[in-house]
Amino acid sequence: VLARHLGLSNWDKPQMACLSSRVEYGIQITPSILKQVDRAETALRELGFPDLRVRHHDKLARVEIERAMLPRALAQRDEIIEAVKAVGYSDVTIDPGGLRHGSMNEGLKTIG
Repeated sequence: VLARHLGLSNWDKPQMACLSSRVEYGIQITPSILKQVDRAETALRELGFPDLRVRHHDKLARVEIERAMLPRALAQRDEIIEAVKAVGYSDVTIDPGGLRHGSMNEGLKTIG
């Protein structure tokens, strides 16, 4: 609301978590990895997918796209794979579960 009131250009953009939240646990976060994730996500937004995450699993990029856009993503899978490989990933997968905020935390043991 404040961004809209101030006339900022990003007022209607989806909330974004820190890029480091895209990196698999156990992988050391480096500026190079963060740039790679950012470049992959930027390329996919340019393909028309505004709300997504590229999850970094070393050489594998797991692409999460909002569920409503999954049919379109599958139709454009070759373009998606090409765009993500162009930034340095050797393997790309489109997650059939769709976009799940915090999905890198799935499977962690809870204390309780």
